[in-house]
Amino acid sequence: MATCTRNVWKVLSGCQKQLLSAGGPSYSAVSQAAPRTLPIRTYAAVRALKKDKKEEAKKEEKKEKRVIDDKDRPKPFGKTAWVPVDDVYVKRFYARVIHSAADSIDMLKRFQKLDFTPADQPVYIDLKLDMKLEKKKKVDPFVSTVHLPHPFKTEMNKVLVFTEDSGQATFAKENGAAFVGGAELIQPILDDEISADFYVAVPDMLTKIVPLKNKLRKKFPKSKRGTVTNNISQALQLFKTGHEYQVESDCFVRTQIATLDMPSEQIFANLQAILTDVCSRRPASLGPFVERAIMSSQTSEAIWFRTESVLPEAAQTDEK
Repeated sequence: MATCTRNVWKVLSGCQKQLLSAGGPSYSAVSQAAPRTLPIRTYAAVRALKKDKKEEAKKEEKKEKRVIDDKDRPKPFGKTAWVPVDDVYVKRFYARVIHSAADSIDMLKRFQKLDFTPADQPVYIDLKLDMKLEKKKKVDPFVSTVHLPHPFKTEMNKVLVFTEDSGQATFAKENGAAFVGGAELIQPILDDEISADFYVAVPDMLTKIVPLKNKLRKKFPKSKRGTVTNNISQALQLFKTGHEYQVESDCFVRTQIATLDMPSEQIFANLQAILTDVCSRRPASLGPFVERAIMSSQTSEAIWFRTESVLPEAAQTDEK
């Protein structure tokens, strides 16, 4: 029995060795790497789509606020009525009332009497300009000096003239220049010993007064403002009694036009002079230059007014 058992174990162990050698992997000292089959792409890569300029322009147009035309409506969109019936009403429920320029001046005078405020307080205007031109161009912010028909300042502006020509210096002093000189005026200006409202220079002096550029900043003589010229007499006539205004924040003009104690006709004439000069900065064929106009005094509320009645008739016909 024992011999039979031994023979069976020998047979089984022999079969096990044959099975392992035939079915199992054969290991050798040299490692053989199996060939790898790389994937083959049978389609082209998706090309990145470029955004067309036309599509971008359409998206920008969609982002712009939609303007609702209320001309043919019985009442403004989102409002109760065009005009309030009662004397006391909530402003946000009714359309904004836009007055004529003459009525706005009369209202400011009436407010002054009702509020017992100073009669000689300044009158201001706030204009919003449409600076767009053709082909995505814009009007550059500008600075201008205007001769008001009825000046409201009691004192003349101080004008300093840079020139080294003795004849021009004598002529400037005789015509009311506050200070006249050459490079010797640079240091007193830097030390705040001399100051003026306007600085005029002849073209030959521009290279010599460059150290004053950071000190004077916007008042530094420039040809665009008319402060660099050989015609000193014309410059003195303009800047001694002229009123200067400038475009702020890209499209706004905020400036004083008169004092409230002046007659209404004089305030209207000053307003007309400034608006005419402003509108001359853009071609009238492109439409109205002034988008919004507000008039106010130092202590009153802001009054919106129409500029069409202020501009001369010639300017109105050109815009049409």
